[in-house]
Amino acid sequence: MFTGRYDHTIDRKGRVAIPAKFRDVITREYDSGPLVITNLEKCLVLLPLREWSRTQERASQIPLSNAEAQDWLRFFVSGAVECPIDRQGRILIPPTLREHAGLDKQVIFAAMLTRFEIWDKGRFQQELKKTGSNFASIAGAVEKYGV
Repeated sequence: MFTGRYDHTIDRKGRVAIPAKFRDVITREYDSGPLVITNLEKCLVLLPLREWSRTQERASQIPLSNAEAQDWLRFFVSGAVECPIDRQGRILIPPTLREHAGLDKQVIFAAMLTRFEIWDKGRFQQELKKTGSNFASIAGAVEKYGV
């Protein structure tokens, strides 16, 4: 499982090093396979290929009659790109995804258990501040999952 958050820098070509602790998880739990990167509302999400396959399987069950769910599916799946990790432990983030997430230079890798996110550092700090000020009500939303 991925845990923690890490500051990194994207180079001019759009390459960024995956945090060493995340690479260890990818090697240990996912046989060093490629990642899939796609867009979320304000950031990017990266999933090991096996987790992406599980997500696709569940998403394929979404009924065509559910227009809102289809909008989400279109946004999430159409942006997905397979993303190999190079010998230096870096990935190349496509320009369209960098633009979507507002990634320029300073980024945060944020663990989300079976996946992780890449955020623009300033945007991430704003989100953490917003979450902190609403933490009690947000915590109530996850209690139903036994967390």
